Amino acid sequence: MTTTISPALIPKEGVSPPPVRLALKPAGADRGLLDGAWWPRSRDLARELPALTDVLDHRWARITRITVNPTYWPVIPRKIPVTGHVVHVGWFEAEQDPHKLLLLSYTDGRWDLLVIPPESSEPTAARLMAAAADPHNHCTASTLMAGEEPPGAPETGHGEEQAQGVGGGTAPFALGRPVTLPSPARAR
Repeated sequence: MTTTISPALIPKEGVSPPPVRLALKPAGADRGLLDGAWWPRSRDLARELPALTDVLDHRWARITRITVNPTYWPVIPRKIPVTGHVVHVGWFEAEQDPHKLLLLSYTDGRWDLLVIPPESSEPTAARLMAAAADPHNHCTASTLMAGEEPPGAPETGHGEEQAQGVGGGTAPFALGRPVTLPSPARAR
């Protein structure tokens, strides 16, 4: 028996992954509760975090640690490889907003990003990204998410699939096109 592999299924050399869907506050904006938003394509942190961290390493500073709330992440890797280094990943259940990702750097402090559910529609994601990147926004990640959920809507998370382990958190993204991120040289 012969197995045929479709050429469409073979990864092509030099093909880059899709751009990170990210929106950040403008450089020099006052620190608020959120520094922007990230719209991952899946709930697979091992697959999603390296690209996000690689982009932010070049924009902010070298990311050394990331924390999440395990409510919406079925598996949380302890470490992820990023170009030139390894980033440690931890989780905090009660202490961290379930809709937020916390990124830490030894040299530049911390950043908080709203995490938009991967299954969100483009219009919903665009609204949330714009709100989280607005320098005048003073809402928490959960407050922004609650504003998008109709009353009585079922929970979209995967709380029953919580990870087990030891815990240790510009312009809006133009959908379909990569965004040029500023290099914020701001003190934390």
